[in-house]
Amino acid sequence: MSRTVLYARVSTADQTTAHQKAQAEAAGFAIDEVVADEATSGVTTSLRDRPEGRRLFDKLRAGDVLVVRWVDRLGRNYQDVTDTIRDFMRQGVIIRTVINGLTFDGDTKDPMQQAVRDALIGFMAATAQAQAEATKEAQRAGIAFHRAADPAKYRGRKPSYTREQLEMLRDMEAQGAGPSAIAKATGLTRPTVQRLLGDMVGAETVLAKWEGQAVA
Repeated sequence: MSRTVLYARVSTADQTTAHQKAQAEAAGFAIDEVVADEATSGVTTSLRDRPEGRRLFDKLRAGDVLVVRWVDRLGRNYQDVTDTIRDFMRQGVIIRTVINGLTFDGDTKDPMQQAVRDALIGFMAATAQAQAEATKEAQRAGIAFHRAADPAKYRGRKPSYTREQLEMLRDMEAQGAGPSAIAKATGLTRPTVQRLLGDMVGAETVLAKWEGQAVA
């Protein structure tokens, strides 16, 4: 009997497995099990080398469905993500994303459909890597600013959005979603979504200042 397994990364109190499962279920998935890793284990580590990521390769069988919020959950960079997706497809595992409901199925036999599928995998993986690199650069800039300044004077008001909400906003905007759809999915107000979309670098910098303060 096939199963549907959600793989999640958890980094803060806002990114609980229950929250991510609820998001997947709201998107129409019937989740049988949740497997989760700490986000710090996934930023620079391949899925096979993460504690719970290894379980997925042992657990999943042909016909099972692996659900992830987005393809960036499956690797540390473009090559890693594409290799992981193809490894699972060779095992007969179907991969589906919460954002946009994309499906990657290794049972596709038609050469033209295979070419379209593989091109989509490459495009999505490249987009995920570019977004991750932009986020890390903004985080570094924000933390450096924080450490060089008086935190009480320059940190400013606590942001009204979380890391997970900002990531989801960025992912959905990259896929063409409008402010109303993004607001509904993230739980943010439409004006907040529009403000963040108008200055993503600034939004990353503000959030990074508070993240930097938390680890200082």
